Amino acid sequence: MSGLPLTWEFLAVPRAVPEVRRILRARFAGDDTGDLVVCVSELLSNVITHVGERTPVTLRVSATHTGRVRVSVSDPAPTVWPALREAGPEGTSGRGLQLVDAVAMRWGVEQAPYSKTVWCELRAPRSRAVLRPGGAGLLSGGGGAR
Repeated sequence: MSGLPLTWEFLAVPRAVPEVRRILRARFAGDDTGDLVVCVSELLSNVITHVGERTPVTLRVSATHTGRVRVSVSDPAPTVWPALREAGPEGTSGRGLQLVDAVAMRWGVEQAPYSKTVWCELRAPRSRAVLRPGGAGLLSGGGGAR
């Protein structure tokens, strides 16, 4: 997966979730990014829901020495920890970390004095060029990526 590492700092607001998805899909247009997009969406949504809207976050997407992709979302709430919950059949929430747990090879939380980072590691995405001849066209990136 080319284009790594990637770091964004922004405020966690609901409209940021689809925008980050769009940017990731554009940035990695030749790769199958489904699991990456799901994990980023869920980790950002958890910050919005459990820490609060307009919380400053740092999103990092990087490669590990073992060839995996590591996603991490840092926020300034070291005592608000994510927890796997059982969502009942009629429940409308509580499935975010279940999705991360299902698609990630592993995930966890790192606590610092004034922040925490929720991270997960994914298998490196396969190239769409192998899955679909011709692949997808590259859209314009943007959005404060460094």
